[in-house]
Amino acid sequence: MAVALVFFCSATASAQGVEERARAAAAAARAKSGDSEALQRNYVTPGLAGQPITTVDSKRSFSPSLACQKTASLLEILVQPSGTGDLGLVQIARDTDLDGTIDHRSTLPVAVSGLCANGVISCQAGTWTGCRYHRWEVDPARNLKLAEVAMTELAGCYCLNNSCGANLAWGNLPGVLRDIGGGMIGALTTADPRIGVAQAMIEGPLIRYVGAQATACTSSPSLPQASYRANPTAIAADAQSASATNSVFQSLAGSPAGLGKAQQLRHCVIERRIEVEGASIDEIVQRVAGGYATSRFDKAVEFLMGSPGDNTLRGGNCSLFDFRMTLRVDQPERITAAKLIDYYADDWAQIRIDGQLVTSGPAPWSSEGLPPGKCERSGAFHAAPNLDLKPWLTRGDHGIWLRVAVADGGEAMARLRLELDDSCKVSEQLVDRCASLAGDAKCRIDSESVDGVQTFRNGVKTGLVPLPQSRQFGTSACPVEVSRDFFQRDRTYRCEIDSTALPAPDLSRGAYILDRSTETSLADRVRTADGGSAETTRPFALPQRGPVPACEPICKTRAPKINAAAAPQGVTGSQQNDPTSFDIFYHSCGAETVCPIGPGEELVSACGCLDDFPEAVVMMQTVRLAGADLVCTAAPQ
Repeated sequence: MAVALVFFCSATASAQGVEERARAAAAAARAKSGDSEALQRNYVTPGLAGQPITTVDSKRSFSPSLACQKTASLLEILVQPSGTGDLGLVQIARDTDLDGTIDHRSTLPVAVSGLCANGVISCQAGTWTGCRYHRWEVDPARNLKLAEVAMTELAGCYCLNNSCGANLAWGNLPGVLRDIGGGMIGALTTADPRIGVAQAMIEGPLIRYVGAQATACTSSPSLPQASYRANPTAIAADAQSASATNSVFQSLAGSPAGLGKAQQLRHCVIERRIEVEGASIDEIVQRVAGGYATSRFDKAVEFLMGSPGDNTLRGGNCSLFDFRMTLRVDQPERITAAKLIDYYADDWAQIRIDGQLVTSGPAPWSSEGLPPGKCERSGAFHAAPNLDLKPWLTRGDHGIWLRVAVADGGEAMARLRLELDDSCKVSEQLVDRCASLAGDAKCRIDSESVDGVQTFRNGVKTGLVPLPQSRQFGTSACPVEVSRDFFQRDRTYRCEIDSTALPAPDLSRGAYILDRSTETSLADRVRTADGGSAETTRPFALPQRGPVPACEPICKTRAPKINAAAAPQGVTGSQQNDPTSFDIFYHSCGAETVCPIGPGEELVSACGCLDDFPEAVVMMQTVRLAGADLVCTAAPQ
C-alpha cells in the first residue's frame, strides 16, 4: 500500500506567476516521489511503520495507522565469508509475531557457494563441484528452512566463491545481502500474505528488514482472498454472489447509470494441440497365454504354437490334441499385415480363431469331432497357405486354436507372422475456444498475445507479428519437430452484457464551440432559463510557454564484473574465453549537468540527449530469437 498526499501552499503564492508556482510545486513533488527510493523513504516506510508522513511542502504531517502490527526487526541476516569465498556462516534472526522482539534464531546448516533468487547452492569449499541445490521454504511453524531440489527449480543463480573470482562476496557484500534476504522474504510473504516489508537496511555484513502486518488483521495466515491467486476465475462468481445481497450495489444497479451499457472482459485461447505417439511391438500386440515361442524381426513378430518335436504326441488309435494361444491386440491400426505363414501335422490339423474355422488339412475338416476320414495318414503333411488373418485381429484378446488328430505318434506346429508399424505418428488439432466470442456482434477483441508476442492492446493492433516457430514434441525415443505460424493465441474480448443504453448526451454545445472558435476568439452557446440559447464570442489566447529542454540529460557509465551466473551445466564464466564483462548504468544528470558516477564505474557517454534505442532493439530481438529456440522440460534429455 502506498500513500501519497499532495498539499502545497505558499505565503508568496500571490506574488508568483503561474509558471513559477508550477515549477516550485514540481520540484517539491520530485523531491518527495521522484524515484522508488524517495517513495519508499517518504511514504511507504513511515506509512507501514506508523511514523509521521509530511506533505509535499513539508509544512504539515500526520501519523497514519496502516499496519495491524509492526516491527523494526522483522528479519535480520548476518553473513561471514570464509577464506574460500563461500559464506561460511549465515545467521538468521526473526521476529515471528511482529511484537518488536527477536524470538527465533537459526544458522544455515550448509556453506553458501552460490546464490539464487529463491535459494542457495552449497558446493565443496572454494570449488564448483559436489554442488547441492536448496530452495527457501517455510515449515508449518512458519520458520525458514532449506529444501533440497533440482537446480532447474531455482532461478537467477550465480557463483560467489573463489572458483569464480577472488573476494566476490566481500567486494559485493551489499548485493549478496540483498539477494539472500530477498529469497527469504519471498518465501515468508508467499507463506503469509499478511506480511509487508517496509525497508531493508544494510550495516556491514548485516541486513535488517522492517516489516508489518498490513493485510487482514487476523491471527491466521490463510486468507480467503489469497485463494484467488490460484483460481482467479472464482472472483467473478464470488463477486456476483456478494452483490446479490448488498443493498448499496443493488441501489446503484437500479440507478440510471447502472441501467446503462455494461461491458465484461472475457478471456479465451486458441491452442494448437500436437501429440506424438510411438509404439513398441509389445504395445501393439503380445502373446499373453499359450504358444511356445515368439520371434522378433525388426518390424515383424512371429508366434509359434503346437508340439513340433517328432512323434511327441501319442494318440493310440486316434486322439485329439488342443493347443491354444491368446494374442492381445492393443493397436490394430498399426498391424500392416497378419499371415498364417505355414502349419503342419501328423496326422490331421485345423486352425480356428475365436472359435471360427480358418483352415484345415490335409483334407477339409470342419467339425470339432474326429476327422471325416481315416485318422492315420502315414506321415505328416505341410501347408503354406499364407492366409490373411488381419480381419480377425481387432482390438482385444483373441484365441488361436490349433486342433490336431493323431493316430499312433505324431507332431504339429503353426506359425503366425505379423508386420507392424512402430513409427512416430503425429496428430494435430486446433482447439478454438474463441469462435463463439469472435462471432458475437456484441464482442470485440481487446487484447491478444500470440506465442508471447502482443499483437493487440486496448483493441488496437500493435504491429507486432510473431515469427514462425519450430518446436520439439514427443520423447527422446520418438522426437518430432513441428513448424507452424503459431501455437497458442491468448485473447481477451470486451463484450456488452446489457443492451439497454443511457440516452445519448447532447453534444451540440461542444460542436458549436469547435466549429466557430479560432486561435484568437472563443465562441460559445449556452441554454437560457426560458429554454432559448445565448451566443457569445470573447477574445482567447494561450499563455506563453517557457523554453523546454530537448530532453532530460542523462549519462552512460559501465563497471566491470565477473560473469558468475550459474546454470545446470556449470558456471557460465568458466565456459567463456574471458569471464569479465560490464554492467551498464544510466544516470540522470540533473540541472547541474554533472554525471553522478557510482563506485567502480567509468564514464562511457557524457551528459546529453543519448539515444541507445537501436542497441536496445538489437538486444531484445536477440533474446527473443534465442528464447524461440529453447525447449523447456522437466525430464532429463
